Amino acid sequence: MTASEWRGIAQADEDEAALERIERRFTGGSGQLLRELLRPYKWAIWGLVAIVLVENAARLSIPYLVKEGIDTGIPPIRADNDLEPLFVIVGIVLLATLTQAVARNLFLVRSGKVGQDVLFEVRRRVFRHFQALSPAFHDEYTSGRVISRQTSDVDAIYEMLETGFDGLVTAALTLVGTAGLLLFLDFELGLVALACGPFLYWITNWFRKSSAKSYRVTREKVALVIVHFVESMGGIRAVQAFRREPRNQEIFDDVNDQYRSANLVAFRLVAWFMPGIRLIGNVTIAVVLVYGGYLAYHGEVTVGVLAAFLLYLRQFFEPMMEISQFYNTFQSASAALDKLAGVLREQPGVPEPDRPEALPAARGDLHFASVDFAYVDDRKVLHDLDLRVPAGQTLAVVGTTGAGKTTVAKLATRFYDPTGGRVLLDGVDLRDLSSDVLRRAVVMVTQENYLFSGTIADNIRFGRPDATMEQVEAATKALGAHDFISALPDGYETHVANQGGRLSAGQRQLVAFARAFLADPAVLILDEATSSLDVPSERLVQRALRTVLAGRTAVIIAHRLSTVEIADRVIVMEHGRIVEDGAPADLVAAGDGRFSDLHNAWLDSLA
Repeated sequence: MTASEWRGIAQADEDEAALERIERRFTGGSGQLLRELLRPYKWAIWGLVAIVLVENAARLSIPYLVKEGIDTGIPPIRADNDLEPLFVIVGIVLLATLTQAVARNLFLVRSGKVGQDVLFEVRRRVFRHFQALSPAFHDEYTSGRVISRQTSDVDAIYEMLETGFDGLVTAALTLVGTAGLLLFLDFELGLVALACGPFLYWITNWFRKSSAKSYRVTREKVALVIVHFVESMGGIRAVQAFRREPRNQEIFDDVNDQYRSANLVAFRLVAWFMPGIRLIGNVTIAVVLVYGGYLAYHGEVTVGVLAAFLLYLRQFFEPMMEISQFYNTFQSASAALDKLAGVLREQPGVPEPDRPEALPAARGDLHFASVDFAYVDDRKVLHDLDLRVPAGQTLAVVGTTGAGKTTVAKLATRFYDPTGGRVLLDGVDLRDLSSDVLRRAVVMVTQENYLFSGTIADNIRFGRPDATMEQVEAATKALGAHDFISALPDGYETHVANQGGRLSAGQRQLVAFARAFLADPAVLILDEATSSLDVPSERLVQRALRTVLAGRTAVIIAHRLSTVEIADRVIVMEHGRIVEDGAPADLVAAGDGRFSDLHNAWLDSLA
């Protein structure tokens, strides 16, 4: 294996460790979350408990009725050979069975509704919260983990709500009820039967502790599988272009093997626990049968009591199997709830103001007042940036990679807040504006605009869903996009492929400009909006830009100086500071500045 491959494996291990650290950060609080989710259904849950009580009372009565049927209803035992008591007892058994079936049906219907309502709320709450979290969170928390929260974790909760509650309550009632009835039927034989209690407690406690750890590891490993799969498929073009398939397969096989190993540990625990319970149960039944038979032979207990004991013991050990299944689902759901609760506790990096200020009609005056900014690694990107963009001005921001250009765009749109200073719109700090007001006033267009599944018209209406078809067409005609859209198979109703794969880069950018134009913001931020286009597409987009920017404030982050030609003003940034500021023509005419050098280099590249 080459040195680069070893470095790749080391980097993959480091990435996995980082992901695990993130998982540990976003965990905890499952109990509180579960209480919050179930609180609106308090009375419904008490109703379910009542139904379970009725169901279990009917079920527990059947062995006792069998005892009565044997001891008092069978003719050889009765001196009068009257069958009526036996028929009465059989009728009561049938009634108890019917009651149990009806109660079971009611429980399944009502618990199913409560469970689905809770899952609906979980999915709604998680989706809403993920949307509210800032891009800084999503930069750190990978898309695969987001999908894992909404899929496998929610499925784990569903499994617990579907079978866990019923299994736990039924098991508890059966264990307590059966133990009480055994002691009531015959105290001495009951003590013999319940002598298995310490063994049951030990094996159950061992399984509980072991399975808790096992299932948390399982949830972590399935998240790794989802993360790697989503990221590999999301970047499939790069994967295939760089022949990354073997290495990606190697990484996937590794995380998949970790998931398999975690599941095998969980299965081994069950493989020891369930046979162990069955062994204790069978030994107990054998002991009770021998000792109870001895007592029955000497007339100290009746045959009916012995039969009831054997039936109750079967019921006594069956819930232990259900408890094992409940522990499986509970541990899985508990780990899932921990992760969901941790994410839901995460506060947005750009919180909503407690008392938002009004901004009835934004003019577009943008001001960076002594702004400092550093990302999570505390490395400063902007240093005491003081920049004012008057309303209606088009400002171009140029500079080398890492100069802080894109950070300016992120601060202007409040994807991040400055670590020092203020960013103001029409004299109001962006932190004092509600997100609704800010998003109407400031819109960003990037070089890789995301097109969502749906039609072309739906994507253009994205920022203004109530726009009419006439308004949509007016926007595309103004930008020169109407002709190519009309030529599509279904025109404006053409469904875009995955992220707009059916359209060229230039066409996607025109759709993005039409989306921004229709939204009609006061400030438009263009972050490398033409850097990925070929020359013909760029010229097409350049013409559209003049229409989009007319009458509004614009900040253009640009590498290509062709985009700068339409700007009223240009600033050159280096290491988070402004080193030149002026009209493009004036800076070029000066002949000895950074922008002049960039301009000359650009002209040479066109020759």
